[in-house]
Amino acid sequence: MLAPREIDEYLLPTERRVIRVRQHWAFMWKHVTQTALFLLLCVVVERYLPDSVLVDNITFYLALVAVLRFSVLTALWWIERIVITDKRVMLAQGIIVHNVGMMPLGKVTDLTFQRSLGGRMLGYGTLIVESAGQIQALNRIDYMPRPEEVYEALSELVFGEKGKTRATGMLARPRWRK
Repeated sequence: MLAPREIDEYLLPTERRVIRVRQHWAFMWKHVTQTALFLLLCVVVERYLPDSVLVDNITFYLALVAVLRFSVLTALWWIERIVITDKRVMLAQGIIVHNVGMMPLGKVTDLTFQRSLGGRMLGYGTLIVESAGQIQALNRIDYMPRPEEVYEALSELVFGEKGKTRATGMLARPRWRK
């Protein structure tokens, strides 16, 4: 009931899905670090403050809230999907309130691909999709996994001739079968 619909349910019968990914796992690194540091702080406070039922209860409940927060953020990351079809780019996110953002490929005027040093080492990048004079909901997609392949496939769909690049075939084939 609360689970979001599968993203493929939003596709039209005439659409062909080209890419379907979630953000790279490195997106979660900030949340993992914050939660671990907060839990470490709770342990230090519990260890060095005088024994008290009040301190025990407060640190326990704060640690519980931190773990629950991390669990919700992980679930949100797991559910979020980035889908590129031959007609549009879609971003589906949310558990209770499910949002699906969409940009038609016909409106795309420019693609920019950025990759930091960390992105090169871990395999993610940022894709900036621009449309004619408008800021769209999907103008910046951070932590895109396999960004060169996604960029090449999206460029082929928007600007190129179908079937002239290798990216579309590479993305359709599972990585473990290369």
